[in-house]
Amino acid sequence: MPGPRALYRVFATAEMFTWALLILAMVLKYSGATEVLMSAAGGAHGFVFLCYCVVTVGVWINQRWSAGRGAAAVLLAAVPFATLPFERSLARRGEPDATWRLVDGRTGDLGPRGFWESLEAWVLRNVVLAAVVTAAVVVVVFSLLLMAGPPGEWFD
Repeated sequence: MPGPRALYRVFATAEMFTWALLILAMVLKYSGATEVLMSAAGGAHGFVFLCYCVVTVGVWINQRWSAGRGAAAVLLAAVPFATLPFERSLARRGEPDATWRLVDGRTGDLGPRGFWESLEAWVLRNVVLAAVVTAAVVVVVFSLLLMAGPPGEWFD
């Protein structure tokens, strides 16, 4: 299983690329050129956005980030192209760790602390099952969001 550093880098980069694809699709749509890319770009971006959020929460727990730093990392996904510069700034400081803290025994004698660390420890011990459950949850949330339509139409 990839460590937090590699996993976070992949999804921060993917989030940036899907933003670019979505913006290109929007430019093409609203310039009247074509709408053909819009649903694929919107769907890809939405799916990667949700995956980025899940990965970021896992890294947040692993790194024991403060609530403000963790929330900022998640919320940056809503700002076009912001995830990659944030990931690069973390990398310059040697963050996130290359390995999962709850796997390689860096938790000390206490083991996982609290619900979230216990959940992450379970996930890291049951990677395949956790991946299936997480993917199912992301697909359900993604499907519900697709049925709801674009955010600008939610309250019309």
